Amino acid sequence: MLFVKRINRKGMLVLLGGIFFCNLTMSQAKPSYSQYVLNNYILNPAVTGIENYTDIKISNRNQWTGINGAPVTSYFSIHGPIGKKDLRTSATSFQVPGQNPRGEQYWQDYTAPEPHHGVGLIALNDKAGYINRWSLFASYAYHKPISIKTTLSLGFNAGMTSVNLDRSKIDFASLDPTDPAVGYSNGELKKIKPEVGAGLWLYSSDYFVGLAVQNIVPGKVNFAKNNDNATYYTPNYFLTAGYRFLLSDDLNMIPSAMLQYWQPQLLGVHANVKLQYQDKFWLGGSYRYGDLISGYSGMAGLNISNTFNISYAYEVATTNRLRAYTGNTHEIMVGFIIGNKYGDTCPRNVW
Repeated sequence: MLFVKRINRKGMLVLLGGIFFCNLTMSQAKPSYSQYVLNNYILNPAVTGIENYTDIKISNRNQWTGINGAPVTSYFSIHGPIGKKDLRTSATSFQVPGQNPRGEQYWQDYTAPEPHHGVGLIALNDKAGYINRWSLFASYAYHKPISIKTTLSLGFNAGMTSVNLDRSKIDFASLDPTDPAVGYSNGELKKIKPEVGAGLWLYSSDYFVGLAVQNIVPGKVNFAKNNDNATYYTPNYFLTAGYRFLLSDDLNMIPSAMLQYWQPQLLGVHANVKLQYQDKFWLGGSYRYGDLISGYSGMAGLNISNTFNISYAYEVATTNRLRAYTGNTHEIMVGFIIGNKYGDTCPRNVW
């Protein structure tokens, strides 16, 4: 089976297919994100419609810039509530002169929203070397308060993924070009498969806990007949949790963690911390430990207005087998808010 073409100090001229796509013994893992904590909706459909407005995120991630054909992941996500009524009074709905709109008083007055629905959509493109994957998902969630300050939501998403392989872009060098794992005919090969996901999200003024599973319906993508070397799609699990600490009325710290597991045996652990000044800007850092690749990153974001925000992450790989070749990773995200009737500058329930 084809894994590599050629490796040198200037770059790895091949997709590391064994890590992400066509591994004989491992199943398909979802794309990685440095800034998932800013958009948990991309991993958990239960977040759908969690805020008082329609939330739009556009993201581009260039992973391992030192490798030709390295992964590039882009997505567009949009979700919003249906029938949501906020219980905030006017004193906490808008900024009071001289007060931090996300200070201690705000969170003391926090109340869980009334039961409501949420709908959303995700369009995602994940490209690496000669393999390109397009996905389109629609999502739905129902949010129900279980106490004065705490809400539990249940969400589902469903859609289709198109896996495209352009065999003409493969440089086989001295390897056998009749590799059955990538078919026998030149040109672009396409396979389409359905995808279904589900999630739970428990949230309050001080914490959140989420559990999600993607690729609920297992399957495989086979580019050649009678090929046992297919790419298998098995469930991906995500367990997320975070807590808010008010360091002062102007500064809060939000540590969070995520445990990611996908069959048969691959595990990833993410640890994050975010420091936010009022509702204006924030700085953060994270570390990811994984069976295949580890790394750390620095992040920064700015809420430019109550309708626009932007953030950036810079990630460095620490896995010894790859760090000499990979280069670093850049990820940028821009957000737009539609229907922000309370004038919120930063999210209330997703931090």
